[in-house]
Amino acid sequence: MLKTWLTPQTWERDTQAPVLSLGSAGAFDDQHMFAPVVARDDRRFLLWYCGSRSAVADRVFRLGLATSRDGVRFEKHQDSPIYEFGDGRCSILTPTLLRRVDGTLRRENGRIRMWFSAADLTGGDGLHTLHEATSTDGLQWSEPSGPQLKHSYAPAVLHDGESYRLWYTDVSREPWIIRHAVSADGKQWHVDAEPVLVIDQAWERGRLFYPAVVQVDGAFLMWYGSYWSGQPQKTAIGFAASLDGRRWHKHPDNPVLRPDPSRPWESHYTTSHSVARLPDGSWRMWYASRRRPPFTHKYFAIGTARWAGAVAASD
Repeated sequence: MLKTWLTPQTWERDTQAPVLSLGSAGAFDDQHMFAPVVARDDRRFLLWYCGSRSAVADRVFRLGLATSRDGVRFEKHQDSPIYEFGDGRCSILTPTLLRRVDGTLRRENGRIRMWFSAADLTGGDGLHTLHEATSTDGLQWSEPSGPQLKHSYAPAVLHDGESYRLWYTDVSREPWIIRHAVSADGKQWHVDAEPVLVIDQAWERGRLFYPAVVQVDGAFLMWYGSYWSGQPQKTAIGFAASLDGRRWHKHPDNPVLRPDPSRPWESHYTTSHSVARLPDGSWRMWYASRRRPPFTHKYFAIGTARWAGAVAASD
């Protein structure tokens, strides 16, 4: 079963420009933007992202919203930013939504559940904590919950049977790794003792981050990011597959999506991503990008690419 998913992936950029760019001067996202999370709801694609003003050392991320009919041409919501932590210092980072195992949006009692990491990036202690908020329309959100986990970044949450399953980046120490946790309610998490993904391929360097997880035909699929060994100041996206969500097999041809030097807005970073399977069986990825140094913009734009899907492997 996993062999099919470990065949070559050909992701094709099918736009001539980013799907979202930095806001105009004075906008909440005029300096940095990253961490798109995309869901299809009521025949629209909804894309939430983190945006910020100010220099890197003073940035405070808030949440923006953009909408699209086709997943390619997006318009920013006029009320963005739509959500912030509320204390003027903590950033809203790497949001994710509750999904069914196939990656489609799951509402509970009519409400969307969102988890995100929060941290004070303006000189705080660097602690990243996991929080939750809910919404009926994706625009008006409840107050952030208290911390559910410490040292957690870039969560991905699936509702699997009677359980909630969480994959996240553990940022408690270097190198960053990816862990798995289970919950009965999506609030109290029981973290596995051992990480599920660590640096063990030649292309990976320094950190693993941004797990995006779905399940298809009994296989769990994960796209994740890493710094790219041998490519200074660049990141790329790798892929892994699993039968149980805990023991993963990495793609032999990683990374499967790489920066493109011919596209200035994504010449160095292609990570911080959201992945969805479309009704025709193809896949679309939305990812944040960074242009060449000097890195005055932590992330610079949001792009997209499409993959036709896996081809059955021969025995």
